Amino acid sequence: MLIKAIKHYKFWALGSLAMVILVVGTTLWQPQILTKVLEAVSNNDKEKITDYGVQLIIIAGIGLLAGVVNTIFAAKIAQGVSADLREQTFRKIQSFSYANIEKFNAGNLVVRMTNDVNQVMNLIMILFQILLRVPLLFVGSFILAIQTLPKLWWIIVLLVVVIVLITGVSMGSMGKHFSAFQTLMDKLNGIAKENLRGTRVVKSFVQEKEQAAKFDANSDELLGHNLIVSYIFSAMIPAFTFAAYLAIFGAIWFVSTYVHKEPKDLAGIASFMTYMMQIMFAIIMGGMMSMMASRAFISLKRIGEVINTEPAMTFKDVPDQDLTGNLEFNHVTFTYPTDDEPTLKDVSFSIKAGELVGVVGATGAGKSTLAQLIPRLFDPTEGTIKIGGQDLRDLSRNTVRETVSIVLQRAILFSGTISQNLKHGKADATVDDMKRASAISQAREFIEKMADVFESPVEERGTNFSGGQKQRMSIARGVIGEPKILILDDSTSALDAKSEKLVQEALAGELPNTTKIIIAQKISSVVHADKILVLDAGQLIGVGTHKDLVANNATYREIYETQKGSDD
Repeated sequence: MLIKAIKHYKFWALGSLAMVILVVGTTLWQPQILTKVLEAVSNNDKEKITDYGVQLIIIAGIGLLAGVVNTIFAAKIAQGVSADLREQTFRKIQSFSYANIEKFNAGNLVVRMTNDVNQVMNLIMILFQILLRVPLLFVGSFILAIQTLPKLWWIIVLLVVVIVLITGVSMGSMGKHFSAFQTLMDKLNGIAKENLRGTRVVKSFVQEKEQAAKFDANSDELLGHNLIVSYIFSAMIPAFTFAAYLAIFGAIWFVSTYVHKEPKDLAGIASFMTYMMQIMFAIIMGGMMSMMASRAFISLKRIGEVINTEPAMTFKDVPDQDLTGNLEFNHVTFTYPTDDEPTLKDVSFSIKAGELVGVVGATGAGKSTLAQLIPRLFDPTEGTIKIGGQDLRDLSRNTVRETVSIVLQRAILFSGTISQNLKHGKADATVDDMKRASAISQAREFIEKMADVFESPVEERGTNFSGGQKQRMSIARGVIGEPKILILDDSTSALDAKSEKLVQEALAGELPNTTKIIIAQKISSVVHADKILVLDAGQLIGVGTHKDLVANNATYREIYETQKGSDD
């Protein structure tokens, strides 16, 4: 996946590789010039000292310039690939069904789209800045060090073995801690998200200390893993340095034993030590970067899991259709992906276009689940659902979305303007469309009092509006496209009785041909419905008018009598 992503930036990648080769070439060539400088110094050849000094400056300048260009190219690739991955991940999430979202959960997906993508961005920077340089620098330094002082080849080999052993032991100890980082990050993000969303509940029940303790426990666990990695790092560097100085000491000592026989090796000792340090640097950086890369590969795998996940529910690529508002459930059973027991069991009913239908039942009876099956947010486990005589599975996405509109109990508004939120229901909605929809939902009365009317700002999650105002705007968004089927899932719960009655009267008067399905906790919300469905423990146990059900359905009658008593 990473190689495929980088291919889009192959020009920059090739340029970065060329700059790496140039940087490594100048790094390896400098000690050779330094050896010649020392030979010239020993011979007191001032002219050669000047020439070689100028060469060193030129080589250093070329290396510096190549390093800067390499960083620019690497940043271009890293930023581009990370932006592509972030957008690709977001687009994939948008294609997910509710089942996919529940599988990953929202907090986990946010971490993958932000923190994990940043880890991949760091990996690409490391790859084009350091990892490509390490093998070239190691091989070049190894060969040139042996060519400089062939008699001391064994010191180089011994140094490599010792550093590789230290690196291997250290990386092996740190690997398991890195694998735990992302999991703990998911947990911390989830806790923080829950508290930010539920801050009113936390403060209302004075749970600040308990939530802080919960966060601290996970944060301390993450801290423990980070500290262990830091301790290993703190031991690695001195170990590397000690091994390098031992090698340098050994090289100087052995050269001193025979320098009187081969004085030219005295000039080569400086270059030899430089190459040894470069070898050590290459191995250390390779090990450290590989460790960081291993963490990034875990993140890349997590991103790949999202991108490679197929939506649990897909729509057929068929022509759009203009359907009627007839609705039919045929022996529908539904079980949530995370549950063992079905939420709906063998539900069958039919609704004619234009009817007003109520759905009632105790909490957990399956009312909202039934509502979510109609716009095909989920597919039934068994049975079929038909709209206008057509199986939902045989319809295009646009057909379903234009035919069915659902207004949820929890009104969700997006930051922007009122008009932008209403246009989610109809992209080409005019001001007249907005006025009509807001009049039906009883939102027009407060929208037109605002300075910018439909262009008035909506803050994140609609925090600048009350619960009732948000519900009314959600209803306006649901009706603006004049759907053939409108589902109100307890979406008037925040309205007072008068406003709720006005909304229902407006729906009946302005949308006479629209099938209206009202999911309600209050019997009073559906008492005038053409048909009422009674659910109990996922089963349909009654269908009829209010009068029929009061007379013939014990469950409905019990709910009605209870609420009637409460109203009295």
